[in-house]
Amino acid sequence: MDDKTGGTASIWMTVEVPTYAPLRADTHADVCIVGAGIAGLTTAYLLAREGKSVVVLDDGPIGSGMTARTTAHLSCAIDDRYYEIERLHGQKGAHLAADSHCSAIDRIEAIAKEEGIECDFERVDGYLFTPPGEPKEELDRELKAAHRAGLTDVEKVERAPIEFYTGMALRFPRQGQFHPTKYVAGLARAVERRGGRIFTGSHAASITGGSRARVETSDGRLVTADAIVVATNTPVTNLVSMHTKQAPYTTYVIAATVPAGAVHKALYWDTPDPYHYVRLQTMRSADGSAKDLLIVGGEDHKTGQAENYQERHQRLEAWARERFPIGDVEFRWSGQVMEPVDGIAFLGRNPGLDKNMYIVTGDSGMGMTHGTIGGMLITDQIMGRESPWEPLYDPSRKSLRVSGILEFVGENVNVAGQYLSEYVTGGDVGSPDEIAPGEGAVIGLGVTKMAVYKDEQGNLYKRSALCAHLGCVVKWNSLEKSWDCPCHGSRYDRFGEVITGPANRGLAPVKE
Repeated sequence: MDDKTGGTASIWMTVEVPTYAPLRADTHADVCIVGAGIAGLTTAYLLAREGKSVVVLDDGPIGSGMTARTTAHLSCAIDDRYYEIERLHGQKGAHLAADSHCSAIDRIEAIAKEEGIECDFERVDGYLFTPPGEPKEELDRELKAAHRAGLTDVEKVERAPIEFYTGMALRFPRQGQFHPTKYVAGLARAVERRGGRIFTGSHAASITGGSRARVETSDGRLVTADAIVVATNTPVTNLVSMHTKQAPYTTYVIAATVPAGAVHKALYWDTPDPYHYVRLQTMRSADGSAKDLLIVGGEDHKTGQAENYQERHQRLEAWARERFPIGDVEFRWSGQVMEPVDGIAFLGRNPGLDKNMYIVTGDSGMGMTHGTIGGMLITDQIMGRESPWEPLYDPSRKSLRVSGILEFVGENVNVAGQYLSEYVTGGDVGSPDEIAPGEGAVIGLGVTKMAVYKDEQGNLYKRSALCAHLGCVVKWNSLEKSWDCPCHGSRYDRFGEVITGPANRGLAPVKE
């Protein structure tokens, strides 16, 4: 499949997905959904099952955003820990979080079965472990909190079932894993069978809610709708309101061969910060042959706030070789996760006066389940049904407790620091002559900052280095060959065209 995201390719990009034409004429639907990843297509599928007419728009192929850059853990073991969710949202909130993530795994399993989607779905156990020499109290705290959240089948075991010694671990039974690209391809076909319409290569340039809700594409085509769902990883409809409550982080992944049967199939997570997450994927070729690939992720950092991109993969490989019998590393990629300040995604009605505008964001590293929860919850809201999960995931929620407030303040101080530091510096280089072919750099010209990419033939492509969202100075990502905003996570391709929000247009042309 084609990728709209960057320079690396994930393990999930090796399969073809259905192709769709751009929107060529104005149209109307009950619901217009912007974004054709797991969140958007789940929402479209569930609404189509309810008899709603749906239109799905995406500026790239289906599943070509962060859905294709996940590690595809399906888990109700919360990345931010149940004891933290309980502290921030109370015991009821932790219980709702557990219920919703478990329900999302169940729903993915049910959809795959009902629609005949061959997506390698299977149930596996998950293991959370603290490396030897690290304090074990965290496991005890999490075990008690998970039980209070209703996950009474979580248990402490002597070790995780892998070759290296993990020490004590928590076992979360009946988690899941799947092939996300195969799954969203099946979802798209199921949407079509129920009358839904999908258009790719159609950038939603203008999105307006209210009584005359409308989405206008960059080539002037119009979709009017009774409701709009923005499922673009981070909203492109909010200038500020959502982006002060979550922060963009870049995460790194490798996939390496391992001998068949050498690694017990399960989900694995350790507890350091940044932590590692591991799972196994069996890849089958057209001739029927199969091989096991170990998927290892971690090394997270704030988007646009690192220099040593390639070293992240090197460190992941070194960590994995110390612990697993890995062979060749066949895939290396990165992805972006949105970390909400209080550990819970933002799913449902968009803050503001337009009650028919909905968003799915704040995946917190659990995008496959959060995207599915979003589709389930928003379908209930559009159909006029109450959902017990609605208060927990409400994008308008303001009831942050002390630790959440401190996280909120800390993330926004970080953003303010990026504005100040980048505007007073002169740039990465002083002249395009200092830029290597195939690379980019920011050049300072007085008060102006210019993002310059030099292709392999020496041709220069120049754009303003100010993010089209709120004017932060972008940084060159030498791994993905992209321009990344260190403030709110907007990303642009090497030529300055927008890849992902919150910006919804490319970097501005420059006048020299």
